[in-house]
Amino acid sequence: MSNGPHRIVFANEKGGTGKSTTAVHVAIALAYQGARVAAIDLDSRQRTLHRYLENRAETARRRQIDLPTATFAVHAGDDVEALDALVEAMGAEADFIVFDTPGRDDPLARHVATRADTLVTPLNDSFVDFDLIGQVDAETFKVRRLSFYAELIWEARKKRAMATIRDARRDMDWVVVRNRTGYTEARNQRRIDQALTELSRRVGFRIASGLSERVIYRELFPSGLTLLDKGHLGELGTSHLVARQELRTLIAGLNLPVLRQKGQLALEGVT
Repeated sequence: MSNGPHRIVFANEKGGTGKSTTAVHVAIALAYQGARVAAIDLDSRQRTLHRYLENRAETARRRQIDLPTATFAVHAGDDVEALDALVEAMGAEADFIVFDTPGRDDPLARHVATRADTLVTPLNDSFVDFDLIGQVDAETFKVRRLSFYAELIWEARKKRAMATIRDARRDMDWVVVRNRTGYTEARNQRRIDQALTELSRRVGFRIASGLSERVIYRELFPSGLTLLDKGHLGELGTSHLVARQELRTLIAGLNLPVLRQKGQLALEGVT
């Protein structure tokens, strides 16, 4: 892939939006397609992404099975130069680097977000989460102004666009992923639809369908398995099959380079 590995950053300054779950599944989806994937966890307290992939490695060792996976590391501390050195070292042998960031305002999270090739912002379908990217009028639910985070990404994208023209760098693709849509009351969901559509036109992000909150994701964490590991999950119920279809739709919606080159989504364990 030209211009180094494709950087996919999962970022949201609010916790509980499904960043780590989505990041793990995207990383493994790419590995199933034969891509070389590196994963860096910037949340040195929770380490959810790192622990998930550790559990996956242990399951592969214990069961003596081959599981597509990613190389992974945690970056602790607040040294930007040390982080950039880690990214360069891990990216030397990778097609993709996946970053999972803390659910809080964090300087390193902002650093990698502004340098993303694909920036993924998962949101639960509520105005509490929407407030991260924009503020709405209490009566009309029209967008009044951008949030600090949206302005940050807007400025970063403008700078990236100039660099793209000058240095043939990639444009940043910003994707807002709507999780837990099934938990939103219909009228409120329409209001969120309208607000997201309005804001997307202003700042240029795309909107993709995300994941419902399903017990299956929490159950898989100790083993490090994902919904893509079809042959290792045992008997699946209807809810598992629905969740897998959600995941397939999400991955296709991210429109990542390897998937585009394949021409169709052909992930083992998803089809």
